[in-house]
Amino acid sequence: MDDPQYGRIRHIVNETIKLSNQLNMASDVDEIRACLSRIIGREVHDSTVVFTPFHTNFGKHISLGRNVFINHACSFLDLGCITIEDDVMIGPRVNITSENHPVEVPAQKTLVPGPVIIRRNAWIGAGATILPGVTVGENAVVAAGAVVNRDVPANTVVGGIPAKQLKIIS
Repeated sequence: MDDPQYGRIRHIVNETIKLSNQLNMASDVDEIRACLSRIIGREVHDSTVVFTPFHTNFGKHISLGRNVFINHACSFLDLGCITIEDDVMIGPRVNITSENHPVEVPAQKTLVPGPVIIRRNAWIGAGATILPGVTVGENAVVAAGAVVNRDVPANTVVGGIPAKQLKIIS
């Protein structure tokens, strides 16, 4: 928070809060898509559907592919970048965070970003949490309620806290 660039971040966060209020009061998926496009700073493809409420703290570092479905009550903390590729399904109440903080007391207010990538055709179950620096592989499934703190290989199912591989998808 003592970074000289923090003022720029705060300005974008304030704008994102205003636009998020509009997004979460939108009355149809087209209006939601238009509001989200303004938040992330690029067009959200018309095959992508987002249900509200949807929350993000910054927005400019979210990239959404085509034919993405994001269910209600999801939260994306994107200062470290969140990329969601084509054909991804995200269940309700999913948290994706690309930001963390050190545990050492003098450094706790330091932001440690780590990009999150959700590869093509992945499915993130209800209430899952994806932590900074994680890549969820193509066709992978994250079980409901899982906490994912390491990469998920393609074509696998993971679940639990912390998430562990449960199955290989054939």
